[in-house]
Amino acid sequence: MTPVGILLAAGRGSRFDATGARNKLLERLPSGEPVVASSARHLLATVPRVLAVVGPHSGDVAGVLGALGCEVIICDEAGQGMAASLVHAVRHSLPQAQAWIVALGDMPFVRPATIKTLCAALASGADIAAPVFQGRRGNPVGFSKTHLAALLALEGDQGARAILQANPVTLVEVDDPGVVEDIDEQADLSRGRDNR
Repeated sequence: MTPVGILLAAGRGSRFDATGARNKLLERLPSGEPVVASSARHLLATVPRVLAVVGPHSGDVAGVLGALGCEVIICDEAGQGMAASLVHAVRHSLPQAQAWIVALGDMPFVRPATIKTLCAALASGADIAAPVFQGRRGNPVGFSKTHLAALLALEGDQGARAILQANPVTLVEVDDPGVVEDIDEQADLSRGRDNR
């Protein structure tokens, strides 16, 4: 069972730039790579199919992701919240998908080895697998098809948090601070690290 990767990349990040002039996903890391490209590349290194969800006016984000080999899908309802993007991607993955690794476009420091560990947990029978770094649960999160109905019923801006709160989660200890580091503010861009 190989999960389908879902990269949620429809947000712009109002905390990063309240004016909306700069899309944080296109900002450059110290390596010179755009934030969303790094996030996508690490997912693509682990799973053969990655669905990248973008909003209707994503332009350059869609171009970057498509060039990397992601299957870019546009979610017209992305403005309603993260759940709309996730539901859109899960629907798009059917009927073939048996499991999903849900990653965030603004988390470029997650190591491919961590994603492989989550895939292995799903393959070993976990219904939900989430990484833990120094006691903090992070992202991405893996879901088996057991939770298909719950994933398709999601609403709002909390993503799949309600599913995680209501069900047993296989917690996978990782030595990867990238699972708890996202790009929320401009200072976060300088945290570049070796993510292999």
